[in-house]
Order: sequence, then C-alpha cells, then structure tokens
Amino acid sequence: MSIKGKAYIVGAYEHPTRKAPDKSVAQLHAESAKGALADAGLSLADVDGYFCAGDAPGLGVLNMVDYLGLKLRHVDSTETGGSSYLVHVAHAAQAIAMGKCNVALITLAGRPRSEGSSGTKPRAWGAGVPDQAFEAPFSPMTVNSYAMVAMRHMYEYGTTAEQLAWIKVAASHHAQHNPHAMLRDVVTVEDVLNAPMISDPLRKLDCCVVSDGGGALIVARPEIAAKLNRPKVKVLAPANT
Repeated sequence: MSIKGKAYIVGAYEHPTRKAPDKSVAQLHAESAKGALADAGLSLADVDGYFCAGDAPGLGVLNMVDYLGLKLRHVDSTETGGSSYLVHVAHAAQAIAMGKCNVALITLAGRPRSEGSSGTKPRAWGAGVPDQAFEAPFSPMTVNSYAMVAMRHMYEYGTTAEQLAWIKVAASHHAQHNPHAMLRDVVTVEDVLNAPMISDPLRKLDCCVVSDGGGALIVARPEIAAKLNRPKVKVLAPANT
C-alpha cells in the first residue's frame, strides 16, 4: 500500500537537554511529546495513536500510555534499534491511511550520558539472544561493531576514510544551526583524518558523542494537517525505499 500523501508530519521537537541527571527517561519522553504537540498546535486529547520503541521504560509502550494519560485506538512498539523512529513514521502513515488513528505521537528518549553508558562497555543482550554466543567471546562494543561495518563497506564498495569523514564535516556545519549542539566547532576532512584512531577505520571525530535527550514527532491525517496553521511535511514513502 502506498503511503504517499496519506499523512503529514505536523509537529516536531528536539529536547534541549544533553545531560539529565535530574530527569527520568519517562519524563524526557513526556516533555518531548509536550513540545511536539505544542509545535503542531494540538494536545494530548487529540492523540489516538502512539509509537515508541525499546527506549521507553518498563513495558515500553504500555507504561508510557499510562504515564502520558493517553486514550488511544492504536499503539506500535516496533523495535529496530536506531532506525525505529523512521519505521514509526511509515507505520504511523500506514495506520492513518487504514483508519486506525488520526493523530499519531512518536517519542524517543534516553539518558546514556547520565547513566554512564558510553558505548565502551561490552554488549550484553542476555544469554537467550542468538547473537550472543557468537559475539560475546570477542567483547563487542558499539564502536568496534560499527568499525567492522565500516571496514566491510570499504571492502565491498571501495568506500574511503575521506568519504566517511565528510559525514562529520556535514554534521559540524549542521551544528551551527542548533544552539543545543554539544560539538560546535566546524571541522575539515583533514581534521577528521588526523584525529586519533579509536577502532580502525573509525577515528575520534567519526564517533558519536554520548548525550541524554529525546525527541518527538506528530503525524496526522491530511484533513487535520490542512486545518493547522503551521508548516507540514508530506510523508512520501518508507525510509528504506
């Protein structure tokens, strides 16, 4: 089923916090939801679809529904790691097109900086996870796992370190437009290539900083979007097409 034009993103919010020792994960979700709804000119009472992934506390979507006081017709807790929220936009558009909801709220939040999860600790998903028996002997961490992916991409497609460096260069320019960005200095490809090696082929400036925070999106039926006095973004297709 095509979702082109079946739904619009009408509200968005990025939580300004980058370190939140005094906030819970649920609170970051809630504050992000409040910000996105305010941006859209809507309220919690307008929301009848809710989408969140494994970053939600407790039983995830169910606990957050209670915490936010939502009255819903549709929920979705699809978990695909960092891409979950892109999937949620597509799922929200599909749900709207099928008449399952009219206004969808998507939230994410986390406190890895305050909780000390720096990405330098071995991954441990539990003994029951099928990957564990194959990965645990090699002490996989976030950084060396991504380094292996980057190295494989270089092998398969001839990608160079210089090309990867442009990602950080672009991000440093984007940061100039975000007053809450943690890293504000503009860097060059040479800066990235001269940074200390962390896990070959990734250097220090290739790696993400660890921060707390959250964000939220509001996706709505076209008829509702048309009545809102704000810019809107038409959903054209799932992110993987």
